Amino acid sequence: MEVKTSLLDNMIGVGDMVLLEPLSEDSFIANLRNRFDHNEIYTYIGSVVISMNPYRSLPIFTPEKVEEYRNRNFYELSPHIYALADEAYRSLRDQDKDQCILITGESGAGKTEASKLVMSYVAAVCGKGQEVNKVKEQLLQSNPVLEAFGNAKTVRNDNSSRFGKYMDIEFDFKGDPLGGVISNYLLEKSRVVKQPRGERNFHIFYQLLSGASDDTLKKLKLDRDFSKYNYLSLDSAAVNGLDDAANFRTVRNAMQIVGFMEDEVQSVLELVAAVLKLGNIEFKPESRCNGNDESRIKDKNDLKEMCELLGTEQTVLERAFSYRTVEAKQEKVCTTLNVAQAYYARDALAKNLYSRLFSWLVTRINESIKAAPKSRHKVMGVLDIYGFEIFEENSFEQFIINYCNEKLQQIFIELTLREEQEEYVREGIEWTNIEYFNNAIICDLIENHQNGILAMLDEECLRPGTVTDETFLDKLNTICAEHLHFESRLSKSSKFLTDHSLPHNCFRIQHYAGKVLYRAEGFVDKNNDLLYRDLSQAMYKANHSLMKQLFPEGNPAKVNLKRPPTAGFQFRHSVGTLMRNLQTKNP
Repeated sequence: MEVKTSLLDNMIGVGDMVLLEPLSEDSFIANLRNRFDHNEIYTYIGSVVISMNPYRSLPIFTPEKVEEYRNRNFYELSPHIYALADEAYRSLRDQDKDQCILITGESGAGKTEASKLVMSYVAAVCGKGQEVNKVKEQLLQSNPVLEAFGNAKTVRNDNSSRFGKYMDIEFDFKGDPLGGVISNYLLEKSRVVKQPRGERNFHIFYQLLSGASDDTLKKLKLDRDFSKYNYLSLDSAAVNGLDDAANFRTVRNAMQIVGFMEDEVQSVLELVAAVLKLGNIEFKPESRCNGNDESRIKDKNDLKEMCELLGTEQTVLERAFSYRTVEAKQEKVCTTLNVAQAYYARDALAKNLYSRLFSWLVTRINESIKAAPKSRHKVMGVLDIYGFEIFEENSFEQFIINYCNEKLQQIFIELTLREEQEEYVREGIEWTNIEYFNNAIICDLIENHQNGILAMLDEECLRPGTVTDETFLDKLNTICAEHLHFESRLSKSSKFLTDHSLPHNCFRIQHYAGKVLYRAEGFVDKNNDLLYRDLSQAMYKANHSLMKQLFPEGNPAKVNLKRPPTAGFQFRHSVGTLMRNLQTKNP
């Protein structure tokens, strides 16, 4: 007779923290450490999985492991992300409940890898067959494409997601995948034009220069040498363990599997090349330009090649970098751009060109992977979104990323702690109410429609008169002064007056995961996200196959004098939609 071993028989430490005695922060951390030291990187808290990033490959993701966890009870085997994926998949298939898998953690914790493990597990255990296999392959291959264009090396992580991704995978009644839909959230587009020290631009730039054939590079008018491009920082161009050339071949192959046509791939690469060329356009100071006839542009070769890639007239683009037309009621006013404004316009165009290309890629992938419309699909959502970040210098991007993480923490608190405690009440179980920190107060500080930080930033961006990062900070100092989670040297609350760890041009927020110091510089600009209309119209006129889709506002027949919504407003709106979606599913 076979004796069944229990999960508890040869367990390192305690596999489920619910059973940990005595329970304190110290015993909790010690248990995690003990397990981690024995290569046990997964530990449960009830139905929640804690995953520790081992920063190396472990032999625990093999086809044999997949078989081991398939159709087994969640607590039957030692903790593993496969057990979670199996539980979600079986609940979806057998109980007809839509599921979502939330993956949270700070930058570098291993969220992207975890989301890929969940997807590959589900792909391995669901049905087989020609059509099903094609769907599975397309869903899995969407990853390398989006990673190439949306991930980058940061100081925390060599493959950091610089955008948020939520994927709904749709299944039929048998539990076979039919297709999926990807939503993307706010790409960190400032990275296109400037990277912090020790970080890289998005992977695709390095992959293209390292891995494309000589013939392809010639067609794209590019050189293999990274140092020839202003937009590629040099101090960290090569990354240990990253083979950009091999990854480029993987991306090309993945694009083919997902369903990109050869001419579409070429169009995408032309735009990547155009962004690199754009960064090399430099302007002469006004004093060096004699009269209106002489060009502002130093060396026209990069401009010429960029115009050839985009199929646009050089004179049109030159003019858009020299003048700005402002339309008011029935009047058009043309002003000359100074050197700083010309560089601002150049960088704004590069950021918009790249981020709109990224959104187009997501839409194009969705066209390929979407399920045929049917009455009822079962849905499993997988959320892999940028993690909580504290860098040496934190700006608008970190503020937005950390706001998103506050919202996820809020949903996590609601779905786990609150519901668990309510269940005890319903079932009349005697228990001690556990006090926990509810971070709704921090979410409110950021998103309140009247006096939240984002609302005040919008107010500053939209009001007439002189608006600067300083006027924005003044407003925060007046309105948020009394808030328990807001700190600033100049706020009406005098307790920070002598706090020298708080520079005058910064504010600090006490997030659920720690205090973060934000520099106000750049907040107004990045929230405004302005692209001069002359540039949109120049792009719309280009002959390149994607331009009319990427710059619809450049259509002269549809000039809209209304201001486009700010970056902060759009992000708050899309995060709200995401949270409502997650709340309809079983987490």
